[in-house]
Amino acid sequence: MELLMNPTLPPTRFAARRTLLLGALLLAAGAAGAGNPFTFQRPPASPAEYASERLSAQGGYRVSYRADGGVPIGRLHAWTLHVARADGTPVTDAAIAVDGDMPQHLHGLPTRPRVTRHLGNGDYLLEGVKFQMGGWWVMDFDITAGGRTERVRFNLDLKK
Repeated sequence: MELLMNPTLPPTRFAARRTLLLGALLLAAGAAGAGNPFTFQRPPASPAEYASERLSAQGGYRVSYRADGGVPIGRLHAWTLHVARADGTPVTDAAIAVDGDMPQHLHGLPTRPRVTRHLGNGDYLLEGVKFQMGGWWVMDFDITAGGRTERVRFNLDLKK
């Protein structure tokens, strides 16, 4: 008891570890507040949010995707992206950056999908897509054409 109550004695390793652990827990609890990118996210509730055709965030592009045979889980597959201006004119000179993740699990795709070629008439081949599990996924495409870059996000609810 003397050891715990005497402030002049150096802390034991156990006490030092306990202090570090307590500090880490308090820091994690504080980080769980509003504005933290690691807070729990919920998938969209509206079926319209899962459409395979969407306008980009600024409304300049209309983008759709199709995966022949559906979107499988646990298997590499390809998508065809169709990129058009909001008025329906096909975009034939786009550079497309791809990113995907599972917001509730805080991890991305197990692969690095990329657009490998332009198929004509605003269609682009996206290869290397793979989802390793069912659940809510998002796929983001940053589309650049004519000096303008806009993002379009697709939500997917993959069933096991």
